Amino acid sequence: MDLIWLFFMLSALQPLLRQRLLEASRQRMIEKIEAERGSRVILLVHRQETMSLLGFPMLRYIDVNDSEELLRAIHMTDPKTPIDIVLHTPGGLVLAALQIARALRRHEGKVTAFVPHYAMSGGTLIALAADEIVMTCDSVLGPVDPQLGQYPAASILKVVEEKPIAKIDDETLILADQAEKAIQQVEASVEELLSAGYLKDKASELAATLSRGKWTHDHAITADEARAMGLNVSEEMPEKVLTLMSYYPQPTRHQPSVEYLPRDRRARRPQGSAS
Repeated sequence: MDLIWLFFMLSALQPLLRQRLLEASRQRMIEKIEAERGSRVILLVHRQETMSLLGFPMLRYIDVNDSEELLRAIHMTDPKTPIDIVLHTPGGLVLAALQIARALRRHEGKVTAFVPHYAMSGGTLIALAADEIVMTCDSVLGPVDPQLGQYPAASILKVVEEKPIAKIDDETLILADQAEKAIQQVEASVEELLSAGYLKDKASELAATLSRGKWTHDHAITADEARAMGLNVSEEMPEKVLTLMSYYPQPTRHQPSVEYLPRDRRARRPQGSAS
């Protein structure tokens, strides 16, 4: 019986121990990146992780708790020290994302937003506050058009514009009023964030494109598309940032959805060979 209880206790503690090892690996890699770049590294990563003793996965979004922690980290950073913010998020509350973005925009040192995989919606809003956005050829940003409940604000307005008022119910009219205000507020906020690094006309154009519902809310904006729009985007992603993301694994499943042999199979040129 003692052995059985010991087995159950070790099984229950295993996820907690694994989590502690991951946290230690993250901290070591963050220290290496900061030493190499002379910057303050801040991560905003929302990913399912195995949490608690029972190992239940939790999916998170940008919320006010994130903004409080991130603002604290920014305020603890010397004003002239560069900030490298790593973004991996599906988005979240506009209020929280905008608080973070404005704090980054006010920071005196250079702010670089690294997007290893994706930073959608509120994540893109934060990235727009950076002096430079660094992506890979596969990572994506997204539109920042506001959503009211389950409906895009731009689509609600379209109903009012194309349908006679007499045939529209009061609730839809109220939603349309809120939708118009939400779009104006987000558009003005994006233009404010871009005003320091872009000409006024370009900042206005980008703000309208990203906030007025040109695409669906989950549209993937690649690095090439972002550059074509006029955003300051680089693809010089540090390898250590990609490695850092490997320390944020998805929750363990009985049968993995992605499987491969963990060997680097990229072709390597022999030393001393002609270029």
